[in-house]
Amino acid sequence: MLEADVAEQALNDVLRVVAFAGSQRRGSFNRALLEAARQLAPGRMTISSIEIGDLPFYNADVEAEGDPVAVVEFKAAIRAADGVIIATPEYNDGIPGVLTTAIDWGSRPPGIAPLTGKSVALMGASPSQIGTARAQLHLRQLLGHVHARTLPPPELLVAAAHERFDAELRLTHEGTRRVLSALLERFARWIERERIADAAERALASPASGRR
Repeated sequence: MLEADVAEQALNDVLRVVAFAGSQRRGSFNRALLEAARQLAPGRMTISSIEIGDLPFYNADVEAEGDPVAVVEFKAAIRAADGVIIATPEYNDGIPGVLTTAIDWGSRPPGIAPLTGKSVALMGASPSQIGTARAQLHLRQLLGHVHARTLPPPELLVAAAHERFDAELRLTHEGTRRVLSALLERFARWIERERIADAAERALASPASGRR
């Protein structure tokens, strides 16, 4: 397949994105932010939320006996997706434990982990005035270690979240909706670029590519 054909195919395909939040509470602003992302996603992108609350703490002994069902399902969802969106709150200047657990499992086994090479976008909402900036920096560092392909800044930092969502947890702040829409469009292009690069590398590496 020629590079132009590879690029056209990658650009025409629907982008399947999975998303999860680092907050488990029912009234979570970060869960609400993911719902807003689902609604505002570009037409060529679908966003499906997955749960991480049932993931056990990472334990090498447990892993040696075989991944628990929740871990198997989590890894399968990540592997099947073209991209991942993570919405994180900020706990004690960092990410919450449930999100650390998800990254721990998603980074295993080394070299062929589901998050390795995966396109990832970050966002976060908080009632504070810094909008999860420190948590996102922490998360970006962890994903860099795993070799995930994290979307570069500018980030989506939703500060004063209690003023940007209504009582039904709908994102009503127009400025934030515009920034979220722009991030999603940028993420779509990021995924497409990475898919084109991956497809081209595979095409060049195939035995047929050496034929004249």
